[in-house]
Amino acid sequence: MKRLQPLVERGAALSQSERQRYARHTVIPEIGLEGQERLRNAKVLCIGAGGLGSPVLLYLAAAGVGTLGIVDFDLVEESNLQRQIIHGVSDIGAPKTQSAKAKILDINPDVNVVLHQGQITRENVMEILANYDVIVDGTDNFATRYLINDACVFLGKPCVWGSIFRFDGQASVFFADHGPCYRCLHPEPPAKELAPNCAVGGVFGVLCGTIGSTQATEVIKLITGVGEVMVGEVLIYNALKASFDKIILNKDPNCVLCGTNPTQTHLLEDYDSFCSVSLFENIDGWEIPIVSATSVTQMINSGSDFQLIDVREPWEWDEERIDGAILIPQGEFFGGTATANISRDTPIVIYCAHGIRSASCAGILIQEGFRNVASMDGGMEAWKTQFI
Repeated sequence: MKRLQPLVERGAALSQSERQRYARHTVIPEIGLEGQERLRNAKVLCIGAGGLGSPVLLYLAAAGVGTLGIVDFDLVEESNLQRQIIHGVSDIGAPKTQSAKAKILDINPDVNVVLHQGQITRENVMEILANYDVIVDGTDNFATRYLINDACVFLGKPCVWGSIFRFDGQASVFFADHGPCYRCLHPEPPAKELAPNCAVGGVFGVLCGTIGSTQATEVIKLITGVGEVMVGEVLIYNALKASFDKIILNKDPNCVLCGTNPTQTHLLEDYDSFCSVSLFENIDGWEIPIVSATSVTQMINSGSDFQLIDVREPWEWDEERIDGAILIPQGEFFGGTATANISRDTPIVIYCAHGIRSASCAGILIQEGFRNVASMDGGMEAWKTQFI
């Protein structure tokens, strides 16, 4: 934790109506009128208006942050509403940026909301981030996280980061001028088979509120200079245990970006390629074969002798399955118990919901010496499209 000087200068004196609106803030000695004026003068960019961006934007709007920028390319879907509380049923099908703006202005019409409809990319990231004091990373993929981090380091901006998966959340402030950057925590991206995917693994909806509120808190502390900012620490929260832990994160002197002798002095050419490393692209000369859902149907209809293995969770199996398959959940593959129930003498086809978990499990079998293994491309979703 570090106590930093306020990032934002004071603005004009608050009006009488502003004094009334923010009375519960200004009565706090550490914030007072000065802190509230800094908040009104601040410009904060939130990248992502989803699970994390929702509480961040709502609370920063209520707190009186003068300018809120929103970057998002997506439309509101019904499945978002379980956790993305800035959107509602009436917003389904609308751009998330527009939906978020309407809710922000309903909370606080004095906020200047700037919309950046579309994806944050290598081509626009520097120009967009340059206009803001604090950057909030509410994204859900590694390529964009590395891109945002790198741009923040080059621009000297603090990045307030959060991450959620199932019941677990993390948060930190990466500010290379005062401590580590994201690459000090993750010098390299994880293999794509091991990267958490909320669409597949799920996320506990209210967890977004806990981590997003934490991010909003750090933003306000950065702007006003109140308290100690979570630079050099990573907060780890487990919702099932109601436990909060912290790990100390020191600046890595060998960091390619913010270390003593940085070797990366500009944005990478392709962040997607940087984050597409696979554990299973080539194992002892073997690549994971992919088989289409149509081919699997033909194999079943022709009476081919093969093992069809479903690696989803039992509840997914109960909802729908492919006749003739056997259930061996993904956890048994990573736990080492799956192979006892799989023959090495009969071809194997593995499937899941979308083809991500099945590729991981196929790779594990190949590492264990199984050779006639394939992953069904697209999983159950691809299987079902054959019959629509």
